[in-house]
Amino acid sequence: MTNAQGYWDILFAHADIATMARGRYNIIKDGAIGVTKGKIQWIGSSDRLQASSSLIADEIIDCSGKWILPGFVDCHTHLIWAGSRSNEFEMRLSGATYEDIAKQGGGIAATVAAVRGASEDELFNIASRRISHFLSRGTTCVEIKSGYGLDLENELKMLAVAQRLDQCFPLHVSPTFLGAHALPPEYKGRADDYVDLIINTMLPRIKSQGIACAVDVFCESIAFSPEQTKQLFAAATALGLPVKLHAEQLSDSGGATLAAQFNALSCDHLEYLSLEGAKAMAHAGVIAVLLPGAFYMLKETRKPPVEDLIRLGIPMAVATDLNPGTSPVHDMTAVMNMGCILFGLTCEQALAGATINGAKALGLDKRKGSLETGKDADFVVWDIDAPADLSYQVGISLVNKVVIAGKIAYNA
Repeated sequence: MTNAQGYWDILFAHADIATMARGRYNIIKDGAIGVTKGKIQWIGSSDRLQASSSLIADEIIDCSGKWILPGFVDCHTHLIWAGSRSNEFEMRLSGATYEDIAKQGGGIAATVAAVRGASEDELFNIASRRISHFLSRGTTCVEIKSGYGLDLENELKMLAVAQRLDQCFPLHVSPTFLGAHALPPEYKGRADDYVDLIINTMLPRIKSQGIACAVDVFCESIAFSPEQTKQLFAAATALGLPVKLHAEQLSDSGGATLAAQFNALSCDHLEYLSLEGAKAMAHAGVIAVLLPGAFYMLKETRKPPVEDLIRLGIPMAVATDLNPGTSPVHDMTAVMNMGCILFGLTCEQALAGATINGAKALGLDKRKGSLETGKDADFVVWDIDAPADLSYQVGISLVNKVVIAGKIAYNA
């Protein structure tokens, strides 16, 4: 339905609404949203509803002047892990670098050992607490990467946990295979052999089981080379799996240009992105994913070239990069604030990054990320005075209700 006369399963009325269509606030004052079968069927002014004498709805929620915004789409997380790496935080405070810690057997390798030693049920229980917190803070869609197993058995175990989270929680989970996250200890000095294992054994199993929506690679001097990344991308693409890339975080490896050649969904981090790489992303329609939590935790000083991204019209997503080593950040509003303070985003750009552009980075923007008719009814009722409050106020939960597929999934 496209008008105010008709039937809805549930109606959310008397709310100020920021639709985030086309990445802008697009505010409707005293608006309403009609939902049927989990989809937005109508959105507009409450005045139009009051003028209708034939309105029928099973349930009407009076939002009493609160704000409704799209649910957050966190498009880059490593949410499933075991163990703790708080010791590395202390090491970095004493001057150790990301590379120093990795060379000493810490970093990703430490988490790999913990994940390999944990059962699927243990990982599920740990991850359940994290995803429950995400829900309570307004996230309705989350990407979850593997990458802490680094062998077939444990990578599949992590993806099975992601699948269980999707089934057991109302949030939509988009799983990503990140087998090329780091070189496992048993393949030390044999990176090409591990790449062959991923290509010939892991990727075919991932495809046949249908348990990942995309394939990611960490292209960096401490991980995988551009040539190895190209081989992995070619194999994934041949299997019909979309690709994305951890790109230009610690150096300019040319990863963004390579990702653009394979029409990647996104390039993430981008602190060392070159103008050439940015132009390639723009030409191929690759989304830029900014991860200010990792920038903050690592005390980096080189910022992503936000001005170039804006000038070239590249949509910018913002995500938590939740992980145990470099971004133990569990709240999208926190990274929105960091995006504004550290990277110079406006509040509107940060909100677009956390909603519609995050959905674009997952290839889900036809369904999620903005409030438009025909899209999934995933939104949050916020107790705020203006959308900018989500970037401005730090450390307080402003959620009133979280709605997923038209049903109240969390009520504060």
